[in-house]
Amino acid sequence: MAQRSYPTDLTDAQWALIARHFPPERRDGRPRQTDLRAMVDAILYLLRTGCQWRMLPADFPPWGTVWWYFRRWRLDGVWVRLHRTLLHAAARVKAGRRSDPTVVIMNAQSVKTTERGAFAASTATNA
Repeated sequence: MAQRSYPTDLTDAQWALIARHFPPERRDGRPRQTDLRAMVDAILYLLRTGCQWRMLPADFPPWGTVWWYFRRWRLDGVWVRLHRTLLHAAARVKAGRRSDPTVVIMNAQSVKTTERGAFAASTATNA
């Protein structure tokens, strides 16, 4: 059965933009049987339509598999990282710059907490 196309499905360009944010296949264990793009398409369908997990159309992978990936990615922080990355890229484009920075400058500064060091400041017996 050929999969139907839904308005919530990612385009090839959209998938190319976000695919690198999803965990790669593990080398220790059995090979992945699921298509990550199909998982994301199913999750986007659920979020947009508000349907129940068990009411996911049969064109998508089984609802339990989709739920497992959604939960795993939530616990691993994939959605947060993806959201931040896309917002950052959109803000750069809106400002008339490239979506990805060509140079990053980081500055680290050390600050003394006490004369005797951090450990002394954290113990109550040194008062």
